[in-house]
Amino acid sequence: MKWIGALLLVIATTWIGFEIASQLNNRPKQIRQLKSALQTMEAEIVYSHAPLMDAFWHIANQSPEPIANFFRTLHQALKKGTSELAILWSKCVDHLISHSALGYEEKEVLIQFGKTLGQHDITQQKKHIQLALTHLDRILEDALDDQHRYSKMVKSLGFLAGLFIVLLLI
Repeated sequence: MKWIGALLLVIATTWIGFEIASQLNNRPKQIRQLKSALQTMEAEIVYSHAPLMDAFWHIANQSPEPIANFFRTLHQALKKGTSELAILWSKCVDHLISHSALGYEEKEVLIQFGKTLGQHDITQQKKHIQLALTHLDRILEDALDDQHRYSKMVKSLGFLAGLFIVLLLI
């Protein structure tokens, strides 16, 4: 009976290690998806001259989850007539960060970008999108570095931590 508990403990800590590694692996992928969504937004605003509500809908239809849900929520809130875009954007960013592998740095870039959204003409808006994309490029490099550096280590640590706890308890 004691061995079953020990085995379950090792399995649980190994699983936790794999979950943390999964977050590390998903973060660069989601940053790329976010960059793609912002590039689509740039095309919608600059070339199609689409209003933000329509741009958000097009982006939501072209993006994978959780990015699609972020833009879908923005579209629906604007459709209902929510007044302050910056506040709405900030709330949606908080929800996106809590339901994705994205981190604090991405949140800061998105919130800063959201403060400028809809406040300027098309050329200025394009510059703000390009600035956000540049920041996301830098963050993506860091996320890839973290992924390569820590992914295998976290998986191993999960298993070894469980083994260590079992050895302490036996």
